[in-house]
Amino acid sequence: MEDVNVIKLPETEDRTPAKKRARPPQFDPEREEQDRQTNVKRLAVLGETDGSVKLLEELVFGAEEELLERLVEQEDEDQTGTLLLQDEDEESEDEAPQQQQPVKKAAWVDEDDELDEEVDMRHRYRRNLMRGEAESTMSKQKLQQRMREQFQKAMGGTPSWAESGAQKKKKKKKKKGGVTTSNTFLFVWLNLLSKLCVIVSEAADEEDDDDDDEDDEDDLLRRTGNFVASSESLPSGILRMKKCLHANSARPSEDRLTTVQFHPSAQVVMTAGLDQSVCLFQVDGKTNPKIQSIHLERFPVHKAQFSRDGEVVIATSFRNKMFYLYDMMEGRVTPVHTVRGLNEARVKEFSVCPEGDALLLTGTRGYLHLLTLKTKEVVRSVKINGDVSGVALSPDGSKIFANSEEGEVYVFDLRSSRCVNKFSDDGCVRASSIAASRNGQYLACGSQSGVVNIYSQEACLNSANPKPLKAVMNLLTSATALAFNPSSEILAIASRAEDEAARLVHLPSLTVFSNFPVAKRKIVYRTSCLDFSPNSGFFSLANNKGQAPLFRLLHYKDF
Repeated sequence: MEDVNVIKLPETEDRTPAKKRARPPQFDPEREEQDRQTNVKRLAVLGETDGSVKLLEELVFGAEEELLERLVEQEDEDQTGTLLLQDEDEESEDEAPQQQQPVKKAAWVDEDDELDEEVDMRHRYRRNLMRGEAESTMSKQKLQQRMREQFQKAMGGTPSWAESGAQKKKKKKKKKGGVTTSNTFLFVWLNLLSKLCVIVSEAADEEDDDDDDEDDEDDLLRRTGNFVASSESLPSGILRMKKCLHANSARPSEDRLTTVQFHPSAQVVMTAGLDQSVCLFQVDGKTNPKIQSIHLERFPVHKAQFSRDGEVVIATSFRNKMFYLYDMMEGRVTPVHTVRGLNEARVKEFSVCPEGDALLLTGTRGYLHLLTLKTKEVVRSVKINGDVSGVALSPDGSKIFANSEEGEVYVFDLRSSRCVNKFSDDGCVRASSIAASRNGQYLACGSQSGVVNIYSQEACLNSANPKPLKAVMNLLTSATALAFNPSSEILAIASRAEDEAARLVHLPSLTVFSNFPVAKRKIVYRTSCLDFSPNSGFFSLANNKGQAPLFRLLHYKDF
């Protein structure tokens, strides 16, 4: 009897054992080497044994070690890609709670921001943002988006300062993870083969260019200091200068100074005045030690000058026909009582000729006398109408510029003693001084009204009515002292009739420097003489206090 409660299962067919999967063939280095040698022999038979074939062979087949390295790198890249996907999922999960945070309500709402205002795109500042004539107007939101796109295009993307925190974090993780590459070797080798010809053809040219660039960079980095040179021309407006110790601080004069002059070749300055002395000082800007001083008995010095070679000092007085010669090399003082051919009651004003060993003496009744220091005799004389108020010589010593008290300017040729030109100083009633620049470009004429006219020397030689380049009207009293600096960039003007009546003129721009004299610091006083050092490094004045204020002009590097 069969059991009713027993459940019979359906009969199943006998199963055959499952077939095992075929394992991929293992990498056999020996077989790989045999295949490579076989290919090499085939290529050798065809005659393809040049370097390009070997390079192609290495790229396509490669050696055993290189192939193993490529397989390991491919496996690492696959793992890196998986990690990047996981990081992106984690970032999306992190950003989800942040997006769910409630947005804070604005403190206030500007109604103008809610208006959809149209902006005129035809304005010259926005015309470059238009992409067609139909975009004559644009909403503010669209204009903002257009400007953002233009900015990102110009900057090569969104700058780091404009990125949000999440974007920066994502970008940082991508940099750490690396860059995924193709998953197949075929894509890599095809790219390498396609670029092989370009690499081979341009390799030599790029190597030469790199060598040139490296040489330029080495030359640049090998140098220290400023790469942008400062301007050599003197700027206008403010003159960079420093107040130094008085030039004669080691021996101040007991009376008014009448002369201050720098030596033409040595770093020495000379002062002379009514205290009957001539003093020499070394100029260093710090202590200015005294070198020597000579006392001339009952001879208040009106004017003292170095000779052209700087070895002799010539000194004249007020009411004497006699003058002194001081030989600095021998230390001998020689009085000159008479000059052959000179019929003058006194010798007061004179000028040292830039060429030759000669002096130009200013006489009375309009006479000018040329005498030689060697023979102490007058060799030539010229005359103007009226009394002479000032004399200047051209840089080569061939021309004499003399102005009369009536404001007439005479130009003489020194070799022929002939007047080559004559003109009236513009607006001058009574002249007081005259000076010529050392480069032969300017001529300055001072008047008793304080006006100083600056002319072109070329116009003064060729025109009967030259017009001044500039009329300097900064002085209110007689312009009694004029001096050009050696580079002919500065004209110093002064008056001995009033304190602080001194100015420095910037000649290239024909403007007055605003920082001289210094405001609220009375150091100039009444100036009777001015002078610049041979290279314009120093500037000094002689005043009525017996002092010679010294200034260092910082634009000029040498003495």
